[in-house]
Amino acid sequence: MSLPFPEHPLRGAITAEFHARNFEPLRAPARIAHIAYLSGERGSGLNIRHLERLLEHFGAPGPVGPGEQFFADIGELRLRWQRHTEFVTYSFSREGAYQRPFSSSLLETIPEDWLSSLPGKVVTAVLLALEPCDAPERDSAELCQLFDGNTVIGAEVAGGAGIAWSDMREHADGFDRILVRDRCLSNAQAGRLVKRILDVNAYRAMALLGLPAARKAAATLSDAEKRLADVAKRMTAGNDHLKQVQSPDTPPPERLLLAELAALAAEVEAVAAKTATRFDASEAYFQVVLQRLEQLRQQRIEGLQTFTEFLQARLAPGVATCLAAAQRQQQLAERAARITGLLRARVELQLQEQNRSLLDSMDRRAKLQLRLQQTVEGLSVVAIGYYGVGLVGYLLKGLEKAGWPIDSTLGVAIALPLVIGATWFGLHWTKRKVLHDKDQAA
Repeated sequence: MSLPFPEHPLRGAITAEFHARNFEPLRAPARIAHIAYLSGERGSGLNIRHLERLLEHFGAPGPVGPGEQFFADIGELRLRWQRHTEFVTYSFSREGAYQRPFSSSLLETIPEDWLSSLPGKVVTAVLLALEPCDAPERDSAELCQLFDGNTVIGAEVAGGAGIAWSDMREHADGFDRILVRDRCLSNAQAGRLVKRILDVNAYRAMALLGLPAARKAAATLSDAEKRLADVAKRMTAGNDHLKQVQSPDTPPPERLLLAELAALAAEVEAVAAKTATRFDASEAYFQVVLQRLEQLRQQRIEGLQTFTEFLQARLAPGVATCLAAAQRQQQLAERAARITGLLRARVELQLQEQNRSLLDSMDRRAKLQLRLQQTVEGLSVVAIGYYGVGLVGYLLKGLEKAGWPIDSTLGVAIALPLVIGATWFGLHWTKRKVLHDKDQAA
């Protein structure tokens, strides 16, 4: 159908985004098995094909297009599939009465080979049981036994319309456990509440994926900081000790320091490249956890920690460690860049000093050459004058023997200043002519 107005090409995608993380109504009693695994990059099609394999097993129709979520009935279970930025979740739910809230029989109809071949590594798996309001209430001993004797946390949720308990631990079957009691929840409230609790469980696991990377990076950064401080200390103290041990074939000490700084900066950048995305994701997931916890509208149960208190006490320090590691990497890279700049400035100053010394040496050599040239010019005048006077003497002696009334000795004496003067004038004129032609050519 054609619209009477021009439509933005992203209008449909923007509208669909508001419904990309929808929930379904849920009626107590019900049980849900929720699995989240790292899916890697999008676009490979592995996650869609794996979903289609499960749907084909139950004879259910497959998804239309690579959407963000998909709902389907598979036998007695209700499937909800969601794709997030870097992980995928499967929720298998079944409404109806149950004997044991955390029995793994909920997934007995799911093929084991399909579960074992998930295209990614599972980061969290949880069994959630929703009890109806008319179910017998459990005392603290029963709750403790239900969670294998672990410390239980809990709170009234949805403004008191429900109660939720958990121990936030992985049990022997590989699943965490969450128990929710319906006090006066509508079906829509129950579905929305369960989705928010499952979101908290998935995002708190994703938020802590950066903590091992932060701890591993800390050792590398500590070593890099020590090496950087050592380089700065050597720059401050000077390089005389390096010159003492430097052989003629080794590079200059400044070049050695620059090479060391370059290697150090490369190591820091390599660590940052591996962890920056993970640390940013941890912060983003932590903010989502805080948002979902606020949406739970918790009220304290006497003697129990609320979910917010428990997660902030344990999750916030881990995320803070990731953020501190990211900030530490950035500061270390900036310090390395500043020290490198200072060392380059120092090298440039030394080059300028060397160039100035070289120019002074060239100036002294030019002056010396000028003096040598002037000395050579004087000797040349004497030598040329000597040979000129000799030629004049030969001429006068020849004329004297031929009978000319000439005194050859007196003639040589008279010709000597004339020949020397003519020689000096000729050389001086030739020098001026050459310099004049050189200036014009320049």
